[in-house]
Amino acid sequence: MKKVGVMAAVGMIVSFLISSNIALAGQIKNRQIRQQKRICQGISNGELTGRKVGILEREQCRIQKSKRRAWSDGRLTPMEGARLHSQQDRASGHIYRLKHNNITR
Repeated sequence: MKKVGVMAAVGMIVSFLISSNIALAGQIKNRQIRQQKRICQGISNGELTGRKVGILEREQCRIQKSKRRAWSDGRLTPMEGARLHSQQDRASGHIYRLKHNNITR
């Protein structure tokens, strides 16, 4: 009877980790999409110059590369997820700063 209880608990923990891993991956992907839209919007309304766009695009590429490296083993650890969120936080601040510094095309 104990084995069944232990196996059920282990199964629940594994399913929780898998589902939270998938949810975290979705959050990261959606956030990257939103940041890309913010960059495109800055281009279309003239808030971002070509040089600024290059800086932001390189940063987005670095985040994408980190994301691929984190997923290379088939899973995303909490530490890797935290690192990606931190990179995205910084990128978001850079997007805001470059869009609102009164230098336009």
